[in-house]
Amino acid sequence: MSMITLGPLAPRSDTLDVVRDWRVDEFIELLDDDAALEAALDRIDYNRELRAQIFVPPSIGNLPRAFIGQHRTYVCINQKGGAGKTTTSVELAAAWVAMGYTVRVIDADPQEASLSGEWLLPRYDGIIESQRYTLTDVLFGRQPLDEATYETTVQGLYIVPSGAHLGTVEYDPKAGRDGSLRSAIRKSKADVDITIIDAPPALGKLSINGLIAADEVIVPLRVGALDKKALRELHQTIRAVQEDANPQLSVAAAVMTSWDKSRYAGKVAAQLRKDYPEAIVATARRNVRVAECADHGVPVRAFAPTASTTSDYDQLARLLLPVKGAAA
Repeated sequence: MSMITLGPLAPRSDTLDVVRDWRVDEFIELLDDDAALEAALDRIDYNRELRAQIFVPPSIGNLPRAFIGQHRTYVCINQKGGAGKTTTSVELAAAWVAMGYTVRVIDADPQEASLSGEWLLPRYDGIIESQRYTLTDVLFGRQPLDEATYETTVQGLYIVPSGAHLGTVEYDPKAGRDGSLRSAIRKSKADVDITIIDAPPALGKLSINGLIAADEVIVPLRVGALDKKALRELHQTIRAVQEDANPQLSVAAAVMTSWDKSRYAGKVAAQLRKDYPEAIVATARRNVRVAECADHGVPVRAFAPTASTTSDYDQLARLLLPVKGAAA
Protein backbone atom coordinates (compact mmCIF):
# COMPACT_ATOMS: atom_id res chain seq x y z
CA MET A 1 0.00 0.00 0.00
CA SER A 2 1.30 3.47 -0.86
CA MET A 3 2.06 6.01 1.85
CA ILE A 4 -0.65 8.47 2.88
CA THR A 5 0.22 12.10 3.56
CA LEU A 6 -2.07 13.93 5.99
CA GLY A 7 -2.62 17.63 5.49
CA PRO A 8 -4.52 20.24 7.51
CA LEU A 9 -8.30 20.17 7.39
CA ALA A 10 -10.16 22.86 5.50
CA PRO A 11 -12.16 25.32 7.65
CA ARG A 12 -15.56 23.92 8.64
CA SER A 13 -18.88 25.42 9.65
CA ASP A 14 -19.60 22.84 12.38
CA THR A 15 -16.59 23.41 14.61
CA LEU A 16 -17.33 23.25 18.32
CA ASP A 17 -17.62 26.26 20.59
CA VAL A 18 -14.82 26.54 23.13
CA VAL A 19 -16.28 27.74 26.44
CA ARG A 20 -14.90 28.60 29.87
CA ASP A 21 -18.23 28.89 31.70
CA TRP A 22 -20.26 25.69 31.75
CA ARG A 23 -23.68 24.96 33.21
CA VAL A 24 -22.49 21.41 33.89
CA ASP A 25 -20.46 22.65 36.88
CA GLU A 26 -23.73 23.18 38.76
CA PHE A 27 -24.30 19.42 38.74
CA ILE A 28 -21.03 18.40 40.39
CA GLU A 29 -22.35 18.70 43.95
CA LEU A 30 -25.46 16.68 42.97
CA LEU A 31 -23.62 13.61 41.67
CA ASP A 32 -24.30 11.64 44.86
CA ASP A 33 -27.98 12.63 44.97
CA ASP A 34 -29.71 10.95 42.04
CA ALA A 35 -33.11 12.56 42.61
CA ALA A 36 -31.72 16.08 42.83
CA LEU A 37 -29.50 15.49 39.81
CA GLU A 38 -32.39 14.21 37.70
CA ALA A 39 -34.49 17.22 38.72
CA ALA A 40 -31.68 19.59 37.76
CA LEU A 41 -31.22 17.86 34.40
CA ASP A 42 -34.94 18.27 33.72
CA ARG A 43 -34.40 22.04 33.76
CA ILE A 44 -31.63 21.97 31.14
CA ASP A 45 -32.00 23.48 27.71
CA TYR A 46 -30.22 20.71 25.81
CA ASN A 47 -29.95 22.63 22.55
CA ARG A 48 -28.17 25.52 24.23
CA GLU A 49 -26.49 24.20 27.38
CA LEU A 50 -25.60 20.62 26.53
CA ARG A 51 -24.74 20.88 22.88
CA ALA A 52 -21.41 19.51 21.69
CA GLN A 53 -18.66 21.87 22.81
CA ILE A 54 -15.22 21.97 24.40
CA PHE A 55 -14.82 23.21 27.94
CA VAL A 56 -11.57 24.82 29.05
CA PRO A 57 -11.22 25.39 32.82
CA PRO A 58 -10.75 29.03 33.86
CA SER A 59 -7.52 27.98 35.59
CA ILE A 60 -5.92 27.27 32.20
CA GLY A 61 -4.40 30.30 30.52
CA ASN A 62 -3.98 30.87 26.82
CA LEU A 63 -4.07 27.81 24.58
CA PRO A 64 -2.33 26.10 23.00
CA ARG A 65 0.62 25.95 25.36
CA ALA A 66 4.10 25.90 23.87
CA PHE A 67 5.64 22.59 22.84
CA ILE A 68 8.31 22.36 25.54
CA GLY A 69 11.45 20.28 25.11
CA GLN A 70 12.35 17.83 22.37
CA HIS A 71 9.65 15.26 23.00
CA ARG A 72 6.22 14.83 24.64
CA THR A 73 4.60 11.62 25.88
CA TYR A 74 0.86 11.12 26.35
CA VAL A 75 -0.98 8.11 27.75
CA CYS A 76 -4.55 7.44 26.71
CA ILE A 77 -6.15 5.43 29.49
CA ASN A 78 -9.44 4.02 30.74
CA GLN A 79 -9.75 0.57 32.26
CA LYS A 80 -13.20 0.10 30.74
CA GLY A 81 -13.29 -1.43 27.26
CA GLY A 82 -15.21 0.40 24.57
CA ALA A 83 -14.40 3.85 25.98
CA GLY A 84 -12.99 5.14 22.70
CA LYS A 85 -9.42 4.95 23.96
CA THR A 86 -7.85 3.58 20.79
CA THR A 87 -9.85 5.90 18.54
CA THR A 88 -8.69 8.83 20.65
CA SER A 89 -5.06 7.70 20.44
CA VAL A 90 -5.19 7.26 16.66
CA GLU A 91 -7.08 10.46 15.87
CA LEU A 92 -4.98 12.70 18.07
CA ALA A 93 -1.89 11.12 16.52
CA ALA A 94 -3.23 11.75 13.02
CA ALA A 95 -4.15 15.34 13.82
CA TRP A 96 -0.69 16.06 15.23
CA VAL A 97 0.92 14.50 12.16
CA ALA A 98 -1.19 16.83 10.03
CA MET A 99 0.11 19.69 12.20
CA GLY A 100 3.70 18.82 11.29
CA TYR A 101 4.75 16.55 14.15
CA THR A 102 6.21 13.09 13.88
CA VAL A 103 4.25 10.76 16.15
CA ARG A 104 4.85 7.28 17.54
CA VAL A 105 1.93 5.28 18.96
CA ILE A 106 2.79 2.51 21.43
CA ASP A 107 0.21 -0.27 21.46
CA ALA A 108 0.21 -1.39 25.10
CA ASP A 109 -3.02 -3.40 24.80
CA PRO A 110 -2.45 -7.17 24.86
CA GLN A 111 -5.89 -7.99 23.46
CA GLU A 112 -5.94 -9.91 20.18
CA ALA A 113 -7.97 -7.19 18.44
CA SER A 114 -5.40 -4.57 19.37
CA LEU A 115 -4.50 -1.31 17.66
CA SER A 116 -1.45 -2.74 15.88
CA GLY A 117 -3.22 -6.00 15.09
CA GLU A 118 -6.18 -4.56 13.22
CA TRP A 119 -5.84 -0.82 12.68
CA LEU A 120 -2.42 0.80 12.34
CA LEU A 121 -0.47 -2.10 10.90
CA PRO A 122 3.33 -1.93 11.05
CA ARG A 123 5.19 -2.03 7.74
CA TYR A 124 7.71 -4.86 7.88
CA ASP A 125 9.11 -4.26 4.39
CA GLY A 126 12.17 -6.47 4.02
CA ILE A 127 12.25 -7.51 7.69
CA ILE A 128 12.15 -11.25 8.30
CA GLU A 129 9.61 -12.50 10.85
CA SER A 130 12.18 -13.47 13.49
CA GLN A 131 13.42 -9.86 13.57
CA ARG A 132 10.00 -8.19 13.87
CA TYR A 133 10.15 -6.89 17.42
CA THR A 134 7.32 -5.69 19.64
CA LEU A 135 6.59 -3.94 22.91
CA THR A 136 6.81 -7.36 24.54
CA ASP A 137 10.50 -7.54 23.55
CA VAL A 138 11.06 -4.05 24.93
CA LEU A 139 9.45 -4.74 28.33
CA PHE A 140 11.34 -8.01 28.71
CA GLY A 141 14.56 -6.10 28.02
CA ARG A 142 15.36 -8.01 24.83
CA GLN A 143 15.31 -5.01 22.49
CA PRO A 144 15.42 -1.19 22.72
CA LEU A 145 12.26 0.69 21.81
CA ASP A 146 13.65 1.93 18.50
CA GLU A 147 14.08 -1.63 17.25
CA ALA A 148 10.33 -2.17 17.77
CA THR A 149 9.26 1.08 16.08
CA TYR A 150 7.88 0.74 12.54
CA GLU A 151 6.39 2.92 9.85
CA THR A 152 2.66 2.74 9.16
CA THR A 153 0.94 3.61 5.89
CA VAL A 154 0.68 7.21 7.14
CA GLN A 155 3.77 9.31 6.57
CA GLY A 156 5.10 10.61 9.89
CA LEU A 157 3.09 8.14 11.98
CA TYR A 158 4.92 5.20 13.59
CA ILE A 159 3.70 2.21 15.58
CA VAL A 160 5.18 -0.01 18.28
CA PRO A 161 3.15 -3.25 17.99
CA SER A 162 1.99 -4.99 21.15
CA GLY A 163 3.08 -8.55 20.39
CA ALA A 164 1.26 -11.84 20.84
CA HIS A 165 2.57 -12.40 24.36
CA LEU A 166 2.31 -8.89 25.82
CA GLY A 167 -0.19 -10.12 28.41
CA THR A 168 2.57 -12.13 30.11
CA VAL A 169 4.13 -8.85 31.24
CA GLU A 170 1.32 -8.46 33.78
CA TYR A 171 2.34 -11.50 35.82
CA ASP A 172 6.01 -12.10 34.96
CA PRO A 173 8.21 -10.40 37.60
CA LYS A 174 11.10 -10.13 35.13
CA ALA A 175 9.16 -7.88 32.75
CA GLY A 176 7.73 -4.39 32.80
CA ARG A 177 8.95 -3.24 36.19
CA ASP A 178 7.62 0.19 37.16
CA GLY A 179 9.45 2.72 35.04
CA SER A 180 10.57 0.27 32.35
CA LEU A 181 8.62 2.00 29.61
CA ARG A 182 9.72 5.45 30.75
CA SER A 183 13.32 4.33 30.61
CA ALA A 184 12.85 2.86 27.12
CA ILE A 185 11.30 6.09 25.82
CA ARG A 186 14.04 8.23 27.34
CA LYS A 187 16.73 6.07 25.71
CA SER A 188 15.05 6.26 22.31
CA LYS A 189 16.97 8.03 19.54
CA ALA A 190 14.08 7.88 17.07
CA ASP A 191 13.24 11.16 15.38
CA VAL A 192 9.76 11.52 16.85
CA ASP A 193 8.21 14.55 18.53
CA ILE A 194 5.31 12.88 20.31
CA THR A 195 4.72 9.42 21.75
CA ILE A 196 1.18 8.29 22.54
CA ILE A 197 0.72 5.19 24.72
CA ASP A 198 -2.54 3.36 24.06
CA ALA A 199 -2.98 1.71 27.47
CA PRO A 200 -4.93 -1.53 28.01
CA PRO A 201 -8.46 -1.66 29.48
CA ALA A 202 -7.16 -2.69 32.91
CA LEU A 203 -5.28 -0.97 35.73
CA GLY A 204 -2.36 -3.41 35.84
CA LYS A 205 1.37 -3.24 35.28
CA LEU A 206 1.08 -2.06 31.66
CA SER A 207 -1.18 0.87 32.55
CA ILE A 208 1.01 1.90 35.49
CA ASN A 209 4.04 1.83 33.18
CA GLY A 210 2.17 4.12 30.80
CA LEU A 211 1.29 6.59 33.56
CA ILE A 212 4.86 6.65 34.86
CA ALA A 213 6.22 7.20 31.34
CA ALA A 214 3.83 9.99 30.36
CA ASP A 215 3.96 13.74 30.66
CA GLU A 216 0.20 14.06 30.23
CA VAL A 217 -2.92 11.89 30.48
CA ILE A 218 -5.90 11.77 28.12
CA VAL A 219 -9.00 10.12 29.64
CA PRO A 220 -11.66 9.02 27.12
CA LEU A 221 -15.11 8.04 28.38
CA ARG A 222 -17.94 6.81 26.21
CA VAL A 223 -21.14 8.76 26.79
CA GLY A 224 -23.70 6.23 27.98
CA ALA A 225 -21.11 4.09 29.77
CA LEU A 226 -20.70 5.93 33.07
CA ASP A 227 -19.26 3.44 35.58
CA LYS A 228 -18.66 5.39 38.76
CA LYS A 229 -16.70 2.60 40.45
CA ALA A 230 -14.34 2.23 37.47
CA LEU A 231 -13.92 5.99 37.18
CA ARG A 232 -13.17 6.25 40.90
CA GLU A 233 -10.49 3.56 40.62
CA LEU A 234 -8.93 5.24 37.58
CA HIS A 235 -8.95 8.61 39.34
CA GLN A 236 -7.30 7.11 42.44
CA THR A 237 -4.65 5.37 40.32
CA ILE A 238 -3.74 8.55 38.41
CA ARG A 239 -3.52 10.58 41.61
CA ALA A 240 -1.39 7.88 43.29
CA VAL A 241 1.11 7.94 40.42
CA GLN A 242 1.19 11.75 40.56
CA GLU A 243 1.94 11.64 44.29
CA ASP A 244 4.69 9.04 44.04
CA ALA A 245 6.30 7.77 40.83
CA ASN A 246 5.58 10.67 38.45
CA PRO A 247 4.83 13.97 40.23
CA GLN A 248 5.13 15.91 36.94
CA LEU A 249 2.21 13.99 35.39
CA SER A 250 -0.84 16.08 34.52
CA VAL A 251 -4.28 15.31 33.13
CA ALA A 252 -4.52 17.29 29.90
CA ALA A 253 -7.98 16.32 28.67
CA ALA A 254 -11.01 14.12 29.16
CA VAL A 255 -12.87 13.17 26.00
CA MET A 256 -16.57 12.27 25.91
CA THR A 257 -16.60 9.83 23.00
CA SER A 258 -19.60 8.74 20.89
CA TRP A 259 -21.18 11.92 22.16
CA ASP A 260 -24.89 12.51 21.77
CA LYS A 261 -27.11 15.20 23.23
CA SER A 262 -28.76 13.66 26.27
CA ARG A 263 -29.21 14.02 30.02
CA TYR A 264 -26.70 11.21 30.39
CA ALA A 265 -24.09 13.39 28.68
CA GLY A 266 -24.66 15.92 31.45
CA LYS A 267 -23.92 13.29 34.11
CA VAL A 268 -20.75 12.17 32.37
CA ALA A 269 -19.54 15.74 31.93
CA ALA A 270 -20.16 16.56 35.59
CA GLN A 271 -18.29 13.46 36.74
CA LEU A 272 -15.30 14.32 34.57
CA ARG A 273 -15.31 17.90 35.83
CA LYS A 274 -15.34 16.63 39.42
CA ASP A 275 -12.53 14.11 38.92
CA TYR A 276 -10.28 16.23 36.68
CA PRO A 277 -10.95 19.93 37.35
CA GLU A 278 -7.62 20.82 35.72
CA ALA A 279 -8.46 19.16 32.38
CA ILE A 280 -10.05 20.26 29.13
CA VAL A 281 -13.34 18.36 28.64
CA ALA A 282 -13.94 17.72 24.95
CA THR A 283 -16.64 15.98 22.96
CA ALA A 284 -16.10 13.61 20.04
CA ARG A 285 -19.38 13.28 18.20
CA ARG A 286 -20.70 9.90 17.19
CA ASN A 287 -20.11 9.02 13.54
CA VAL A 288 -20.73 5.69 11.81
CA ARG A 289 -17.62 6.09 9.64
CA VAL A 290 -15.35 5.60 12.67
CA ALA A 291 -16.08 1.88 12.87
CA GLU A 292 -15.07 1.40 9.21
CA CYS A 293 -11.58 2.88 9.52
CA ALA A 294 -9.94 -0.11 11.17
CA ASP A 295 -10.94 -2.25 8.20
CA HIS A 296 -9.03 0.14 5.94
CA GLY A 297 -6.02 0.43 8.25
CA VAL A 298 -6.08 4.24 8.36
CA PRO A 299 -7.15 6.99 10.77
CA VAL A 300 -10.63 8.49 10.40
CA ARG A 301 -8.91 11.61 9.13
CA ALA A 302 -7.59 9.75 6.07
CA PHE A 303 -10.74 7.72 5.44
CA ALA A 304 -13.45 10.28 6.22
CA PRO A 305 -11.94 13.78 6.46
CA THR A 306 -15.36 15.44 6.56
CA ALA A 307 -16.63 13.33 9.48
CA SER A 308 -17.56 15.28 12.60
CA THR A 309 -15.28 13.02 14.67
CA THR A 310 -12.31 14.08 12.54
CA SER A 311 -13.08 17.74 13.11
CA ASP A 312 -13.58 17.26 16.86
CA TYR A 313 -10.21 15.59 17.41
CA ASP A 314 -8.57 18.19 15.18
CA GLN A 315 -9.89 20.94 17.48
CA LEU A 316 -8.71 19.17 20.61
CA ALA A 317 -5.27 18.52 19.11
CA ARG A 318 -4.91 22.22 18.27
CA LEU A 319 -5.91 23.24 21.80
CA LEU A 320 -3.33 20.91 23.31
CA LEU A 321 -0.39 21.83 21.03
CA PRO A 322 0.47 24.54 18.51
CA VAL A 323 1.16 23.71 14.88
CA LYS A 324 4.79 22.61 14.75
CA GLY A 325 7.04 25.59 14.33
CA ALA A 326 4.33 28.12 15.14
CA ALA A 327 4.48 30.43 18.11
CA ALA A 328 2.12 29.31 20.87
